[in-house]
Amino acid sequence: MIACPSCSASAPEGGRFCSSCGSSLESISQLETGLATPSRLRAVARPPSSSGVGRLASSDRIESGGFTPGSVLGQRYRIIGLLGRGGMGEVYRADDLKLGQPVALKFLPRGLSDDPTRLERFYAEVRIARQVSHPNVCRVYDVGEIDGQQYLSMEYVDGEDLASLLKRIGRLPNDKAVEIARQLCAGLAAAHDKGVLHRDLKPANVMIDGRGHARITDFGLAVAAGEVTEAELSGTPAYMAPEQLAGKGASVRSDIYGLGLVLYELFTGRRAFTASTLSELKRKKEEEAPPSLLESTRDVDPLVDRVILRCLDRDPRGRPASALQVAAALPGGDPLAAALAAGETPSPEMVAASGASGSLSPALAWSFLTAIVVCLIAATLLTRDAKIYRLAPLEKPPEVLVDRSREILQGIGAGAFADSAFGFQSSSDFLQYVVDHDRSPRRWDHVATGAVSFWYRQSPTILEPRGFLSTDAGGGVVSPSDPSADQAGMAVVWLNPQGRLTKLTVVPPRTDEPDGNPPPADWSRLFAAAGLDPSQWKPAPSRWIPPAYADARAAWTGTLPDRPETPMRIEAASYRGRPISFELIGPWIPNGANRTSGVGGRRVGQLILVLLFVVVLAGSAFLARRNLRMGRGDKRGAGRLAAFVFATHVVAWLFAAHHVVTVWEVGMFVEMLSWALFISGALWLLYVALEPQLRRLWPATIVSWSRVLSGALRDPLVGRDVLFGCLAGAAILVLSRIEVLLPSWLGQLPGKPDLFTTSLLRGLRLIVANLLVTVDTEIFVALALLFLLLAMRSLLRSQIAAFLACGAILTVADSLGSDRLLITLALVAATWLAVFFVLMRLGLVAVIVMLYVNGLGDSYPITPDSSAWYSGIGFAALAVMGALALYGLVTALGLRNTRAAASID
Repeated sequence: MIACPSCSASAPEGGRFCSSCGSSLESISQLETGLATPSRLRAVARPPSSSGVGRLASSDRIESGGFTPGSVLGQRYRIIGLLGRGGMGEVYRADDLKLGQPVALKFLPRGLSDDPTRLERFYAEVRIARQVSHPNVCRVYDVGEIDGQQYLSMEYVDGEDLASLLKRIGRLPNDKAVEIARQLCAGLAAAHDKGVLHRDLKPANVMIDGRGHARITDFGLAVAAGEVTEAELSGTPAYMAPEQLAGKGASVRSDIYGLGLVLYELFTGRRAFTASTLSELKRKKEEEAPPSLLESTRDVDPLVDRVILRCLDRDPRGRPASALQVAAALPGGDPLAAALAAGETPSPEMVAASGASGSLSPALAWSFLTAIVVCLIAATLLTRDAKIYRLAPLEKPPEVLVDRSREILQGIGAGAFADSAFGFQSSSDFLQYVVDHDRSPRRWDHVATGAVSFWYRQSPTILEPRGFLSTDAGGGVVSPSDPSADQAGMAVVWLNPQGRLTKLTVVPPRTDEPDGNPPPADWSRLFAAAGLDPSQWKPAPSRWIPPAYADARAAWTGTLPDRPETPMRIEAASYRGRPISFELIGPWIPNGANRTSGVGGRRVGQLILVLLFVVVLAGSAFLARRNLRMGRGDKRGAGRLAAFVFATHVVAWLFAAHHVVTVWEVGMFVEMLSWALFISGALWLLYVALEPQLRRLWPATIVSWSRVLSGALRDPLVGRDVLFGCLAGAAILVLSRIEVLLPSWLGQLPGKPDLFTTSLLRGLRLIVANLLVTVDTEIFVALALLFLLLAMRSLLRSQIAAFLACGAILTVADSLGSDRLLITLALVAATWLAVFFVLMRLGLVAVIVMLYVNGLGDSYPITPDSSAWYSGIGFAALAVMGALALYGLVTALGLRNTRAAASID
């Protein structure tokens, strides 16, 4: 029966005029029948509407068709009766005698077997449809042939189709409608996850089984996404998207449109668009928006109205990107929890669409921002006695120290050069020596001698750095030892922060004519450059081999004015009366026999970290291979992550490298590419290995991360996690300062101050490179932490035990070699506890931001003294942290009170 468009009276199908009002019924028949192509067939049969929702009773009438009830086909299927017939074939209910279960058999017209193209297309569609397996999808089993007639075997759903149900009762109650809507979203999402488009979603293709659950049918007609060509029409016009009616082909968002039309009828009991002709229907869909559900059904939730109207947007780009986003926008929807409860591994799209909206109340968001500012101010103020750049003041900027170095070299006749570079370097050996030998409470008052040094090198040829494993930015950075000092005239000068000479090396000429006894060298210039009085230093036998050939050596012993208790040496060498080596040597400078006490502990800690890195890399390669073979793993997300990491390394190299106008620039480029490919490839493997396990066990850890990978950078949940990550990182930064200062507060000897990344003092180019590479580093650390947690959980069979084991290993690795072991153990353990808490409570994005903010605070020379020449570098780090916090604040508040829009954007 069909409804008359004029008086709504019931009329028999196939009739030309309404028996009540006499209106024509031909246009309605056309719309109901659709633009059926030869491949458009019903994919599942349903019992007659009179049977209702439930099992067929013995009194239900089952028609007979071309096959007699009781006959056995292919020695496997016993025909029960005809379920339906149409222009595209007949559908029978049958019993599968081999498997002992009811099935639906759809027999296609005999003409199909005579058309190889159509037959192959039919087989391809079945192959695609068989991939979809979900509780809310009717399964397609197999195809076969009996007596030259092709048939399709499907799951038999004993119930009533949604079209018949709505015709009987009008519309579903709101709570039941929401439940059915979620089930439809889940079934459609399962198909889309396999790359399958339905193309004919309508109430008649939705079965409500005996338990009241929705089952999407007609997946035997589905095709793989991307295989639909333009001008190919397949489906029912009344439920086609505008672009389908225009002959532009189908897409995921076309199915979303059909889903919206079905949901519209589900909640209102009427169609979103009514028309008497096909042309009128096309015009309405292209030019008009459907009326709001609230106009006809007052008790519909506004969230339902909003999401359905978004599904029915005329522009495909304005519709939700996936069925899961539709489900997440429905009232109280949590498809992720439903999938986990069903023992399924949710798809990446389901994870991204799940979770809270993330929007924060203004009071809470501003409280977070205030706490971040307080922590950063506290961390800045606490640098006074906690960071080496505050205890050994960097008095002179690089420009002054470069001029000073060149002046010293000109004074000894080594002034000509074609290329130069400079930098700073800190000495952990010096700090450890002070810890081991100075037990006074003011042992850090005079550390300018060896804690931080400035170096300058110049060369008569272009400096071509050969190493690419550099912490500076990923390769191509000149250092005091790279490139090797193997060209005559190369020189390296070392100064302390006050600009006093501590070391000098000049490469002598490689050839020279003998000229008798060499003249004595004049060392007074170098003593003056070092700020030393030669009369206070006693000549001594030379014990240190000069770095280059020399025909004369000299040595002196004495002390420095600011460290009179520390014995010092000066070792010097000359060639032809010209100084080529001059070095102020303290007992902390390693010579192979005076290794300090903390070295062993540091090496053990570093060995633990190296072993963990190897375990993570090898384990991720093994698991990634297994996941790929089993068809698991978010390869698209892993590809985006790898591309981002690769791009950041390339950009960092462009900024940081010492680029040269020689052929070696190509060599540096190739080395950079190899390193960037290795890092991005390692992260790709790690993510493919890790992500399926996270979706199955801890999906909450990657909800906001999945949204970031999908490009939803304005999502409130992403903003919330960034804001909280900034707060956690700033709090840990304060904790690291307290770790250094706590011994003094407790009346003990002052703790060893923390070092910093001295390469940042080289200028803006290295700062930009560091900001980029640090992001990649923290991403890897966060993913590696999750990998270790999962490995420990698998090994120990307990989540709590895994947390404790990982925390203990990392705490020991970070604490070995510390001069304040007990305090360090306690505070480092608290730090890792905070990291794990944020990781499991908020997820990957929050931890990455937390580590990033903490890394910036530890690496950058942050000082409240704005007169310091390096204060701008520290302010740049604070500005980046502040920008992250503001981004989190604005994003978390920007879509407040529009939860549904945030969920489906």
